[in-house]
Amino acid sequence: MTTAQTPKTARIALVGDRSPHVKSHTRIPLLLDALASRDGLVLDAYWIPTGDAEAEAASGALARFDAVWVLPGSPYASEAGALAAIRVAREEAIPFLGTCGGFQHALLEYARSVCGLTGVAHAENDPGAEDLLIAPLACSLVGHEGLVRAEPGSLAESTLGAERSMERYHCGYGPEPRHLPVLTAHGLRLSGRDEDGQARIAELPGHPFFLATLFQPELSGDGTRPHPVVKALAAAAVAHATAG
Repeated sequence: MTTAQTPKTARIALVGDRSPHVKSHTRIPLLLDALASRDGLVLDAYWIPTGDAEAEAASGALARFDAVWVLPGSPYASEAGALAAIRVAREEAIPFLGTCGGFQHALLEYARSVCGLTGVAHAENDPGAEDLLIAPLACSLVGHEGLVRAEPGSLAESTLGAERSMERYHCGYGPEPRHLPVLTAHGLRLSGRDEDGQARIAELPGHPFFLATLFQPELSGDGTRPHPVVKALAAAAVAHATAG
């Protein structure tokens, strides 16, 4: 006779400057409850302000989490803190999700740390910078809903469960296309694009789970049915906790 094992609880770092005025932040408790009740994916969540994240990364505390999620809500109090959290997840093979500002900063971290583009900047953090990797969008995506196409065979496609998905945005900044070939040449995969061909999902092949979306999956529905991207992060976190 076999006995069903109790699902492993995974520790997840929610990196962002928590605010009741950021809708994606207010959705987190609903999503955590739904993941546990609907999917049996139990996450023990810790909010880490970006102002504390750099020290948490330096001390090794962040590396002890089973997942890192860099949430929307930019401009962050500390760009350096957000980038440090992303770098730990990338280098330590910790499941990672970056949404909206998290997507933007995931590209920024990769450009600076891996591609040698140390001078590139984010226009929201440094509007006077000469070399922007993240620039104001020609058409703001605040409150926008649009189609995203995932590349066949990508993590994005397997996570979404389809090649096409309708997604919700709340942002005014995105990647500057002229720099993207350098990122892809160094191994980053831009695996999802909008109807105009603009990059909207990035992933890192060879990493257990590293996904970043310019759209906000936490805004899907009413929060009682977690978006496939959120569910996939939770499953990767539980797998990481179980393996550890």
